[in-house]
Parts: sequence; structure tokens; C-alpha cells
Amino acid sequence: MSDPIIHVERDGAVAIVTLNRPEALNALNRALRMEICRVFEELKADPDIRAVVLTGSGRAFTAGVDLKEAGQTGFALGADGSDIDIAQALGAYPWPIIGAINGFAITGGFELALMCDVLLASEHAKFADTHARVGIMPGWGLSQKLSRLIGISRAKELSFTGNFLDADTAERWGLVNRVYAADELVPAARKLAHEMAGCDPVLLRGYKKMIDDGFAMPFGEALREEIRRSAAHAASVTAESVEAARKQVTERGRGLN
Repeated sequence: MSDPIIHVERDGAVAIVTLNRPEALNALNRALRMEICRVFEELKADPDIRAVVLTGSGRAFTAGVDLKEAGQTGFALGADGSDIDIAQALGAYPWPIIGAINGFAITGGFELALMCDVLLASEHAKFADTHARVGIMPGWGLSQKLSRLIGISRAKELSFTGNFLDADTAERWGLVNRVYAADELVPAARKLAHEMAGCDPVLLRGYKKMIDDGFAMPFGEALREEIRRSAAHAASVTAESVEAARKQVTERGRGLN
């Protein structure tokens, strides 16, 4: 029996999802794209999971779309079909997704990384956007997301050259939050995921949605939307629930000292 192309490990409220085509640098062929969609739909329906760590096996997070296969099936990957729309599958996932970038994240792999909510990187991580070099337009959000994360000038430098961005520079530019030794990456991502999953579940889902929705709005409109949602949520908050939560936060703070 062959190894599955994705491993899913459940650890309490956290799922560790590992792309598993190491012999192909986890290239995103149609089968792997379909499995990513299936796994995230399954996790979305799992009432016990409230955070996901997404990583890769071997030397790569993912080297991007399988170009050999795409040469036979077509390159309009943003219009791949609703059955394998990974951007939609990850975009619709309601809980935090932490990308643990263990190695190469190239072109479509870079786009998959940008679908995550938070990125942590191994010291071996390398990012590259080679769309302009291979003659394909991005269709999973890279052209819009990258400039909003690291600034338009830096994004253009990466996209117009296809040059690699190393982990330390990615951290300095604000693309990844932190860089770890290779063997510390997934444990660190797992710990962060558990910290997120420990938040109030209603607030966690609602907060992620509010940030993501607001990010797509003009600033003034986003501020007004925050006020609207805050007022709507406040109607369900009691003094007793706030006091209980305050005590939990205080105890957690004492435990960190």
C-alpha cells in the first residue's frame, strides 16, 4: 500500500497536515490539489479541530504546480474547477491555518503559503515567484497578497526577477513571523496552534473572519464594519462571562512568569 499524499495528524484541537510527495518536492499535481481540498473540507466539518498546521515532507513545502502535468491539462489553475479550488478551500476554512514552511515554496507553492494566516519558517525555507520566468500568470492570489504583506516594491522585485528569498530576509521583510532550526519548526507551529485553539471558539472564528473581511475593504469601511460587528457581539456578552475570562487570562499570565 502506497503512502498517502497527505498525512493528517490530530493532536487535541490541532491538526498537522503534511504534504507528502517528497520525491516530487510536493509538487501540486491534480491529485494533491484535490486531496488538499478534501482534507480541509473534512477538517472544517470536524467539531474538535480549531487550528491547522500545514507543512511539507522532505526538502520542500511545495515546489508549486506540477508543470509536466499542467502541460497536458492546461495552465489556467485559478480556474481549475470547483472540485479542486484550493484557494477557495483554504479561504473558507474558519479556523487559523499556520504555514510551517520547511523548505522550498516556489510559485504555486508560494501562493499556497500565502493562503495561510500565519507563516513560520525553517532556516532552510526559500520562497520564489517564477511565474514571469515560466510564462504563467498567477491565479491563486499572489499578485495581490504579496504586495500587501511586504510592500509593492519588494513584491515587484521578487515577481519580476524570480529570485529566491531566504528565510532570514523573509522574516526581516515581514513575510514570516519567525525562523526556526529545521527540527524546531513543526513543534513551534504546533505550540502556536494550540495557543490559538485555546481561545474562545466563537471569538476565534469571528475575529479571523473580521480581520480577513476587513483586509479586503477600504480602511474607513473596515473600521465601520468592526464597530458594527463589535456592537452585535456585545449584546451576547455578560459581566459574569467577562469576569470568568479575565480570571483565566490572569492565571495564564501568572503561568508564563
